[in-house]
Amino acid sequence: MSKKTKKKGRGAAHKAVDPSVLKKFLKRYENHCAQCQSAASPTITKALKKCIQNGSSYLRIVLSYPASHTDNTAPVLLKPLLMTIRDERYMLGTDLCLWEIPLSNQDAASLAILLELSGRTSYPFTKLEVLNCGIDTWSVERLGRAIKVSQLTSLSLDYNEFKDEGVQCLVHGLEGNTKLVSLSLCYCNLGPASGTLLGRVLAESAVSELYLTGNCLQCLGAVDLISAIAEHAQELAEEKPLLEQPMDLAHQILEAQGRTGISTAISGEPVDTERPAELPDRTTDRKIKKKGKRKSKKAAPPPGPWVRKLHLADNGIDAKGTEREAGVLEFSQLICSLIRYSEPLSELDLDDNCLGELPATDILEALTYRNKGKLPRLKIKVTAQISPMTFKGILKQSGKLKVSKKRKKKKR
Repeated sequence: MSKKTKKKGRGAAHKAVDPSVLKKFLKRYENHCAQCQSAASPTITKALKKCIQNGSSYLRIVLSYPASHTDNTAPVLLKPLLMTIRDERYMLGTDLCLWEIPLSNQDAASLAILLELSGRTSYPFTKLEVLNCGIDTWSVERLGRAIKVSQLTSLSLDYNEFKDEGVQCLVHGLEGNTKLVSLSLCYCNLGPASGTLLGRVLAESAVSELYLTGNCLQCLGAVDLISAIAEHAQELAEEKPLLEQPMDLAHQILEAQGRTGISTAISGEPVDTERPAELPDRTTDRKIKKKGKRKSKKAAPPPGPWVRKLHLADNGIDAKGTEREAGVLEFSQLICSLIRYSEPLSELDLDDNCLGELPATDILEALTYRNKGKLPRLKIKVTAQISPMTFKGILKQSGKLKVSKKRKKKKR
């Protein structure tokens, strides 16, 4: 028997399941729905019937409303589903998805208890999606505390507008995280303050896939988000250089601004041209810090894993904020360092951010440098609001990135 045949046989055996288990699950779920005066989720009942017919495992549990529901339709509640999973000790599910189901604080607490492993049955859910469920700061904090003691490797809280306060609560649960790899907070109404909080998560935890499409980090938040990982990527590249490292145009302009005494968001105040060394800009300050890190490398805490996927589309990263052009230039300098030197980086989405022609040119140069260094090809997406030549050059030097998350209408 060939290796391919063996693999297929193992996969088929893994997917096969006793239909009686799923029949009991379906019957129990419908009974609990009747007791709780809840409508049965069609995505659950249809998937269960299909798995019973095919004899396959029911791995992805999706709780959602019927496609054609009205205000008079009975609500679809989370409680019957959680009761069914517990009563049946259902240990086959890996993905738990809640789509547009209003969740109370009690629902969030019950869900967190189900996910927690300490002293309870270890349900093997590795992926949790809570999309457009109207969860508040308290619910986010409760779910955050459950992350450390769960088996979750992927968490998506898209379309819940809990703002910066919710992220602050969530970050507490991610401190020292070694399991959660993917975190999605798209369209959560996050501001610049969330960039600082999530920057620590990227640098100090296992999270390597971060999706933040549709928020408002602006230049300030985006810079704080990627500073640590960009600097770390450049430090490792300096230890083992592949090519001569050029200074991008954004970096040159930042240094020119510092020499002429122009006030920027990087320096915070005018630079004295007679004493330039006493008031270094943040770019120079980074170089000083990097030298210090090399001297005390053993004492410094190791950074988190490399970022693999970073989606920052539609985040107001442009010259319209308080930092103006200087903020965009600083962001482009950091993102170009990440593009040049980060080998694990595979996806970068900067669409719907008006970076401007100069940062776009720097990104093109960084992509060219990356490809010359024979690093894995980067899938990138940028806005078309730049010159056609630069846009085509970026497309030529990168892979095609497909994105599926779009703005949704708010729930009534």
